[in-house]
Amino acid sequence: MEPERPDILSMPKPMNVASGDLSPVGVTLTLDRLEFDGQLILGDLKLILEPGKITCLLGPSGVGKSSILKVLAGFIPLPGQSRITVSDNDPLAGRLSYMDQQDLLLPWATVQENLLIGDRLRGNPPNIERARHLLDHVGLADRQDALPATLSGGMRQRVALARTLMEGAPIVLMDEPFSALDAITKLRLQDLAADMLNGKTVLLITHDPLEALRIGHVIHVLSSVPATLSSPLAPEGSIPRNPTDDTLKHHYSEIMAQLAASGRLS
Repeated sequence: MEPERPDILSMPKPMNVASGDLSPVGVTLTLDRLEFDGQLILGDLKLILEPGKITCLLGPSGVGKSSILKVLAGFIPLPGQSRITVSDNDPLAGRLSYMDQQDLLLPWATVQENLLIGDRLRGNPPNIERARHLLDHVGLADRQDALPATLSGGMRQRVALARTLMEGAPIVLMDEPFSALDAITKLRLQDLAADMLNGKTVLLITHDPLEALRIGHVIHVLSSVPATLSSPLAPEGSIPRNPTDDTLKHHYSEIMAQLAASGRLS
């Protein structure tokens, strides 16, 4: 398996990758209740995604983090009197990109073909120039004709990130996309994501407080049953932040205390 090269930390930042994308929009999810098998999981919850910012949601396993993301994505119907509002008053449908914990690449398609799948499914001419531009910025321009099986885990996640951005959607939902990676690859992809998601409105589900502190503009902890949302934490400094910064260490302790108080850690 090839090493992770070029080094993502030394790669140039993408310039105008999202050219032509819409201006950042804010999203507010108001959930009155969400039940599974008769058990109330979420109730009276309001989550605000600020325009053009990365909002991170932390919490114990099974608390409802992914359910919130799936409601926003439309995978779970809006329950009861729940509602989703968008700052520009336009519908949310058609303006979302979703990145799963698994890369979900089509194994029989090349790297470039995986990026172009959205265009083909919609019957649009494939935007090959945009695909190559994105692959260049994730350091995989020379692997555009490779099959996913020939790539390392970190490379596959970079392809998945590029495919997510290929859609040009102003709102991006990410469900623990880097959790299965080794520590060094995870740091590199966090840095890359922070650059390439600039200007997007993002909800990132993670179980890693340090990941949230490095690349999140706003951080919430979800805890208890039914789950409640903590007050927003907005760490200082531009992202990606230095994980050795003393302020981040303090915030890390705060978040861990909240997770510990919930009775279970992810």
